[in-house]
Amino acid sequence: MISKDHSKLENSVKNIRKKILQMAYHGGSSSAHIGGALSLAEIVTVIFGSVANFEKDNKNFRDSFILSKGHACLAYYASLIEYGFIDESEMKKFESDESILMGHPIKNLEKFIDFSTGSLGIGLSIGVGLCIGMKKRKLNNNVYVIIGDGECNEGIIWEAAMCASHFKLDNLKVILDLNSYQQTGSTNNIMNTNDLSKKWESFNWDVQSVDGHSTKEIYENLIYKRNDKPKMLIAKTTKGKGISFIENDNQWHHSILTKQKYEEALKELA
Repeated sequence: MISKDHSKLENSVKNIRKKILQMAYHGGSSSAHIGGALSLAEIVTVIFGSVANFEKDNKNFRDSFILSKGHACLAYYASLIEYGFIDESEMKKFESDESILMGHPIKNLEKFIDFSTGSLGIGLSIGVGLCIGMKKRKLNNNVYVIIGDGECNEGIIWEAAMCASHFKLDNLKVILDLNSYQQTGSTNNIMNTNDLSKKWESFNWDVQSVDGHSTKEIYENLIYKRNDKPKMLIAKTTKGKGISFIENDNQWHHSILTKQKYEEALKELA
């Protein structure tokens, strides 16, 4: 499962984007958050396919993953399918009554969905608590959390940021999806957070800025020696990455993917 071969990782990135589209199409729901899921494809691929220890048979001592921006769950589910935690047959059930894959992650320990998320900001706080517990138990596991730039409008994010640096949680690795949009518009227009790198540095985090669509850059910056600081990766991404008619079009924050648009999108990923 674990790979450092970036050609294999890139192949998984394409597969994950296809799975995101397949689930959105079969779900047929306007609550499928396509744009913000597509922007995460490289990030989740590196986490699940390369740097994290997610051994299925070692649940008590494996790394943890939290998608704090829970509305982008299609990227999470696509990763679980790509790496064998969930059967591919679940893709056609997305958001149906009998499905385990709902519009936001719902806790299901057997399927490696460890936490219910969707209330923005809460995922980072959960991660901080997990990391403190791991430190107390003297475990060497890591916790990976994905947050959004719009999510940084939430005060709870900054309370968690203070707590993480105070307790020197160098087992906490956070990736910030900087795609410059949130539900109703651009982050600059709705609540300008200005220079997020400087903000996180001021909270005494180890901060690196990367191209969020480069598996190589993401990998190289997530593999690091601990230095008594929590890790923050500011990943510059394009909302809707990989599909030309979706990229940077915020109507695809959540929208229905018609058969015509679905087939058009798949052609771009061929």
